[in-house]
Amino acid sequence: MDTKTIKRLALSALAALAMALPSQAQSYTHSRYYNEHSGRLDYGYRDSGLGTGDMYYGFRIGPAFSTVNSDDPTLDGSDSQTGLTVGAVVGIPLSDEIPLYLEPGLFYTEKGGKKDIINDLGEKKKMTYDLNYLEVPIVLKYIYSIDDHFTIQPQFGGYLACGVGGKMKNYDERKAFSSFSDDAFQRFDGGLRVGCGVSYDLFYADITYDIGLSNICHDTFDTSHNGCLSLNFGVNF
Repeated sequence: MDTKTIKRLALSALAALAMALPSQAQSYTHSRYYNEHSGRLDYGYRDSGLGTGDMYYGFRIGPAFSTVNSDDPTLDGSDSQTGLTVGAVVGIPLSDEIPLYLEPGLFYTEKGGKKDIINDLGEKKKMTYDLNYLEVPIVLKYIYSIDDHFTIQPQFGGYLACGVGGKMKNYDERKAFSSFSDDAFQRFDGGLRVGCGVSYDLFYADITYDIGLSNICHDTFDTSHNGCLSLNFGVNF
């Protein structure tokens, strides 16, 4: 599956979500997480008879602002580049006593970076690095209720990712080649994720930052690392 196909699927999912949101907003009281006593969606509500909160499921989509920092000048894209992140998560309760959840997910995320280069004629040209990944984040999340509808959800964990496509583009030489070739970047990436989310009933938003710890370049002596700030919007069911 190429990058264009993945992006088309992501946009189709966004369109489907936009069509579904009005009905979901009107019918969230029928959710199995709806607590009739508080009048809100309560993921720690013990209505299952099992003594713990239920799992929840979420859809996320939003922009990603990323850089790729390298000791190798050819691979260094330290200026921020904007891409897309889209995916789904599941929240698994870990405790009877506190609203602590393990939240794994699966995302398609467009990372990378860009920079300006000066050619032999003194002209400023652009070079971009597109690094597109299938990413599996796993975070611990604490869901703190402010009132009957509003929650704050700090999170901390990590991610693993595999590169699925992307091009390095030199606009001066008008050349493009795979970002994951032998003389560019490695496909595997991993690191830490920190962030905080907020929710109002079923609606959700968060901001997260991925700190790349894996050296994603092939060179033995140089290092390259991803960094990515993401804004996610979506719903929980």
